Parts: sequence; C-alpha cells; structure tokens
Amino acid sequence: MQTTLSRGRTMTYGIAAAAGVVLGLVAVGSTPLRAQAPPPPILVELLTPRSVFTDDVQGQFRIKLAGEHRTTVVNMHDASRTVVARITVQPGAQFPWHTHSGPVVVNIAQGELVYVEASDCIGRPYPAGTAFVDTGHGHVHTAVNRTAGVTVLYATFFEVPLQGPLTITEGVEVPNCQVGS
Repeated sequence: MQTTLSRGRTMTYGIAAAAGVVLGLVAVGSTPLRAQAPPPPILVELLTPRSVFTDDVQGQFRIKLAGEHRTTVVNMHDASRTVVARITVQPGAQFPWHTHSGPVVVNIAQGELVYVEASDCIGRPYPAGTAFVDTGHGHVHTAVNRTAGVTVLYATFFEVPLQGPLTITEGVEVPNCQVGS
C-alpha cells in the first residue's frame, strides 16, 4: 500500500497481484484518480551538474563513418566543462535541427535513434548497445526515433557553456532533408 497527497487529501492505493501478474488497481479515498499526462516527446534529465575539470584537459576525436573514406577530426581545445544527461525519446519524436558548442558522446541504452547530419541528409541508425560522437562546433543535425518503442540515450556533452541551453537552435539553417519514417 502507498499513500500520496492530492490537493490536501490522502489517497491510499494498492496493486493486487497473484503469481507475479498485476490484476488491477484498487483505489480507496474520496478523491478520484486523475489520468496522467502523456510524457513529453523528448525528455532531457541532467544527471550531473555542469562540471569542471580541475586540470588542463584537451581532447580529440577521429571519426570515420562506416562506408566512408574521409576521417573527421574534432578537437576540444578547452574541454573544461562537461555535463551528462539521460534523454528519453518517444516513438516518432524528432529533435529540432540543432548543433552544440562542443562534441557530444551518445550511448544508446534502449531502442534506436536515427542520426541525420545536415551536410549529407543520410539517416544513420544507432540501436541499443551502440554509441556515436556528435561533432558539435556548428555541425547541424537532427535525430529521430522511428521505432514503435521508447528510445533512451545517455549523452556526455563537452565544452558546454557556463549557462544556457546545451542545444543551439537559433540561427541554425534548416536543410531540405527527408527525415521522417
């Protein structure tokens, strides 16, 4: 049994279960249960504060996408500020076209995310258990959950600003790419 407060009233409810199968929800009290609002299409939960390396930290990623011959080099001259976020993407949800102040390492924990760079409009699917590097630094992109299930990813942002959003959408040129399913 659990007790919650709703508009100053106490609501007690329990879940009846038999052999590990939930049979139903039983409510007792004078306040009716309200339907929960649907989750937002994309939910960003910061897992850490904007943290600062105490040492002089620089870094570099060398990225050679599957099937391509060129290698992209991403330098982090001042990786001093970083933050980690858990991002939940509902089925069909798409990020707006955007960029980041620095690179972002993305780990897909559940579902699949299709990443699309504005420079080539190619949708690159990343299923659970895979990771990729978003180069940031003005490289415009989007991502979409084309599956019927929820996608969960963990993103480690580098070179984050002291304040303000982690995603830059203002002034971003939106390409003419077909991204939807």
